[in-house]
Parts: sequence; C-alpha cells; structure tokens
Amino acid sequence: MNIVFMGTPDFSVPCLQALLDAGYPVTGVFTQPDKPKGRGYQLAPPPVKEFALTQNLPVFQPKTMRDAETLEQLKGCNPDLIVVVAYGKLLPKEVLDLPRRGCINVHASLLPKYRGAGPVQWSIINGEEETGVTTMYMAEALDTGDMLESASLKIGENETADELMERLSHLGAELLISTVKKAEEGTLKPVPQDEALSTYVSMLDKEMARLDFNKPAREVHNLIRGLSSWPCAYTFYQGKRLKVYHSKLSPMSGQPGELLDAKRFIVACRDGAVEFETVQYEGGKRMSGADFLRGKKPGDHEILG
Repeated sequence: MNIVFMGTPDFSVPCLQALLDAGYPVTGVFTQPDKPKGRGYQLAPPPVKEFALTQNLPVFQPKTMRDAETLEQLKGCNPDLIVVVAYGKLLPKEVLDLPRRGCINVHASLLPKYRGAGPVQWSIINGEEETGVTTMYMAEALDTGDMLESASLKIGENETADELMERLSHLGAELLISTVKKAEEGTLKPVPQDEALSTYVSMLDKEMARLDFNKPAREVHNLIRGLSSWPCAYTFYQGKRLKVYHSKLSPMSGQPGELLDAKRFIVACRDGAVEFETVQYEGGKRMSGADFLRGKKPGDHEILG
C-alpha cells in the first residue's frame, strides 16, 4: 500500500518514522517550504524534510496544494493512502479524493474538542487534565472528518506544551500504525463527530503572552506552560521584559505582582502565587529564576508587571 506523507514540524517526525519502521512504502513526502530562521535569517528546512532526506525519500515542498503541478506530483507518487500530521495546509477536494483509501489525519486532541491550530497549547492554557490524539478521515472543513481511533493521556501538573507535544507525538505514531493497519484490512469503523460537543481554538499570538497577576495563580501558571515554546509568556521586571519558560504553583500570597521571595522568585497573584523556575531577561541568557535574582539583589516588596 503506497503512502504519501504530509507533515512539517518535529511533532510529525515520529509518525513518519513509524510508517517506515512498519515497512510501509512511503512514495513521497510533502512538507512546507524552507523558511528563514535565526538572527541571520538563513533558509532552514522543516524537521520532516531533514528526516525524510536521511531516509532517501522524495521530498516535495509546494507553496500551494491548489495548482495543477502539485496535483501531478501527487499523482506521480501513486498513493493508496495519504497520511497528514501537522502539515499546515488545507487540502482541496481533488487531493482528498485522489487516494483510494482516503486521507487520514493525526490530530493532537480528543476530537471533537480542540479543533484547529494549537490544540496542545490550548489544552494546557485552559487547565485540562487530560488530552490525547485522534485519527480521522479528512474532510474539506477543518478537523471535521469522521473519527477513526483515539488514545488519551494525563497532563502533568507542571508539564509544558513542548513536553506534552513530545509525548503526544509518540502516542500519535502508535495510533497511526494501528489505524493504517485497519485501513489496509478494511476494518475501520468511522464515527461522525458530534457537532454539539465541538470546540475550535484560535492560533496563538504575542498579544496573549503578557502575564496578568490579577488572575488566579493557576491561570498564570497554565499560560506560562502553554506558551513555553512560542510566543513565551512575559512580564516586566525593573523596566525590562522578562520571559518566563517554566513555573510552579506556590502556597504563598500577597499583593498581585509582588515579589514574595527574593531567593526563589515567587510572585503573588490574585489567588496564590507562582514560582518562576526558568527565565530570560531582555538581552540576556536563559537561566533559573534563583540565579537571575541572585544577580539583581531585589528590594523589599518589588512589584512586577
């Protein structure tokens, strides 16, 4: 059964690896075009391309999936099945209709909840205690196709989006192989999504990243965890921007934004407090909250924000 794989970020790589390990012939890999990265804005390949080239797989990087050239490239791969894992492009009907066994997507949520972009980050921001992955047949509308299989896991108290994404990527790879085997056997049992239970999440943006210590500590903590990779939660300390990558809850209390412990970097919220475990000052390097304060010698009852 010929498979065309479509994916772009690190999250997609374990699924492609699993297909190869299971012996499925991957006749083509479609991924996003190289993008400028770093201070020098040098073009950098997406992780899926980097991995695919190490496996000597043919790689295609179309700017759009809606032109004749891309469709001909796909036809040349002769796919029986298309597998899509965080590709980042919507597929038009002519692509969805091309493989005889359809197009299967691996989505990082327990559908029909958290359709759309950033489901892992939003599940943390919203304080969910459980999430998972769902395989589904793809439809023209975003994340609305019939569900095939799902698997769940618990979200850790201090787990960041990056850490959760890593775990979900491997869970998704296991689930994908189960789903592909059943597709090959003709034993899949698609289940329509219940629209009454569906939720959509928006893309993350920098406007949501500033910490508000007038909110409960758990909400502040969840925002830090959810935005740990990008755009990264931040506040202001002594007039400069301070990014916060990791935190944990503290039982201490005080005025919102007040520095409660000058050694452990504990900051009061409306209800409770958070301890900043990993931070990065404007123009500086990432370090522990304790090391950062050791170099600043803060005064009594300083206010952040």
